Amino acid sequence: MKEANARAKSKLFRQIIITGLMAGTLDILAACTQFYLKTGNSPVRVLEYVASGALGPDAFTGGAVMAIAGLLFHYIIAMGWTILLFMVYPIFALLRKNKYATGIGYGIFVWTMMNLVVVPLSRIPARPISLVPALQAATILIFCIGIPISLMANRFFSKPN
Repeated sequence: MKEANARAKSKLFRQIIITGLMAGTLDILAACTQFYLKTGNSPVRVLEYVASGALGPDAFTGGAVMAIAGLLFHYIIAMGWTILLFMVYPIFALLRKNKYATGIGYGIFVWTMMNLVVVPLSRIPARPISLVPALQAATILIFCIGIPISLMANRFFSKPN
């Protein structure tokens, strides 16, 4: 019994890691691509921006080290959102009714929490939320974080033991 429980936890842990890495990669690729197409500037600035949440404005002058720190912080955040959905998915039956609606809702939830809680509590200077950039960012989070994590959670928890 203990061995079966340990195997189940190991499978869950592995699925969370795979899902978090996948969602984090999709999200950072989308954010960097959007930033480059919009500004023509290096996507490294996106990673420095992420690092600036913890390290302040000096992150924009730290070069490759800050970009790597930003990437690490980004994956930690993506992993956190993955863990959260995997924790609540089996508890709330509503989440299992429609994996796509769950993904869309979760993407919107992540956008809301990041922009109204996480970023304001970080070292990133406050700035107003504008409709078009907010919709673009929410769409990225829906398709790169919400839906992929929801699909993977649904797949994992739908499998017979």
